[in-house]
Amino acid sequence: MKYFAGIDLGGTFIKGGIVNEEGEILIKDKIPTGKERPYPEIAKDMADLVLDLARRANISREEIEAAGVGSPGTIDSKNGVIVYTNNIDWKKVPLAQEIRKHLGIPVFVTNDANAAALGESFAGAAKKYDSSVFITLGTGVGGGIVLNKKLFEGYRSAGAEIGHMVIRLNGEKCTCGRKGCFEAYASATALIRQTQKAMEKDPSSALWTICPKLEDVNGKTAFDGMRAGDKTAEKVVRGYITYLAEGIANLANIFRPNAVVLGGGVCAEGDNLLIPLKKKVNRLLYGGAKYAPVEIVVAQLGNDAGLVGAARFAWQNL
Repeated sequence: MKYFAGIDLGGTFIKGGIVNEEGEILIKDKIPTGKERPYPEIAKDMADLVLDLARRANISREEIEAAGVGSPGTIDSKNGVIVYTNNIDWKKVPLAQEIRKHLGIPVFVTNDANAAALGESFAGAAKKYDSSVFITLGTGVGGGIVLNKKLFEGYRSAGAEIGHMVIRLNGEKCTCGRKGCFEAYASATALIRQTQKAMEKDPSSALWTICPKLEDVNGKTAFDGMRAGDKTAEKVVRGYITYLAEGIANLANIFRPNAVVLGGGVCAEGDNLLIPLKKKVNRLLYGGAKYAPVEIVVAQLGNDAGLVGAARFAWQNL
């Protein structure tokens, strides 16, 4: 059995795990990032976490083939360098080289959303598919593209920014500076904003009973209103699903994956989200859905996707 270390670097916590060649996590843990510190200290903490986990799992350092890191930001994955990340305020950090000093094994780095996509492909919801697109619906819209079980990263690892394709010309302003991005319409943040706007326009909506304060609206509020029979809430949900379907159909028509994997809290809505979403996407697929159907499934690995995918990335790049 081969073993790999997977590290998921976040602005608040560093999560690590030892993963075997079947994608099973033998042991995992997390430590505070302490992002205000110099990067060599953080890199040493990451290496120490891996060594501690290996010790606790009764695995020697020599048995770990390689380590992979999923990091936020723009990553030069060929050289293991963090080009830029605003989450930790790093620029041109040679992270793989720094961790390798302490571990003495090969270290590889990719973007955290790419790592999560690879994790779901390796051991999660897309395990049985050759090609998949992973989309996270959170504060923004992130994700990754896996073609024939390999990450598609684009030129200098700077591609696959799927949240920043425009689905509505001159639409809502996106955090990236453009207008009408997929992220500006299909993120959980966008759904919250859409719900709030609808409530302001309709003071009689049952949404005000469900959530009396605008600032307390979340990604579940509109769906709760729809279940209560509120027409305004139903309109919000229908609109949100339409935006989501447009973005998914664009990605499906370009890459034609076997499956699109959705992650994020809104996926807890289950069939209330998936059934109408699948119908809309199928109508938008170029050439129809019969010849080359695209499945839409919910992510399975949760917060473990990044560390599993990071470990897999290391394995694939050895």
